[in-house]
Amino acid sequence: MDSDSPARSRSAAAAARNHDALDAFLRGVERRALRMAEIGVGSRDDALDIVQDSMLTFVRNYRDKPAADWAPLFHRVLDSRMLDFHRRHQVRSRWLGWIDRIVGRDGDEDALANVADPRAPQPWQHVADGETAQALDGALRTLPNRQRQAFLLRVWEGLDVADTARAMACSEGSVKTHLSRAMTSLRAQLEQHHG
Repeated sequence: MDSDSPARSRSAAAAARNHDALDAFLRGVERRALRMAEIGVGSRDDALDIVQDSMLTFVRNYRDKPAADWAPLFHRVLDSRMLDFHRRHQVRSRWLGWIDRIVGRDGDEDALANVADPRAPQPWQHVADGETAQALDGALRTLPNRQRQAFLLRVWEGLDVADTARAMACSEGSVKTHLSRAMTSLRAQLEQHHG
């Protein structure tokens, strides 16, 4: 009889529990992550890609970390993917601008004119939360990235200051500063909205 069998059985049982806990964590964070990404990049399709990629990266790199560390690590990956998206978008915009200057438009149809405006209200916004949610969504989109991230992680995700700082790769003091500025800006914008 193999003397390692009980140890292997315990190890397999622990791995199965970890798998179940990881699966539950990802199911729990999925919808909020999608909403955060959608606000961050302005497109549901891009947000879906970003969340999917974030989850795959998170599982590949951090599945063996303690469950208490998963939330800040996942949000750090998600934020990194959103920053990558914005960098790629900036590069693409520069190239398109350069091509337009070189080639000119000379009556050609503008291909970008047919692309939906990512800042335009999405159908779910009309159905889900109504006018106040739209106002909040619009206000969130105007925030600088770090302020929006601090707000979403602290207020929506409910991470504490330390975990938010880990997710944002900054100090706790910076989190408090970003959150304070975000709250001030959101309060001012929403007061204007509601008169």
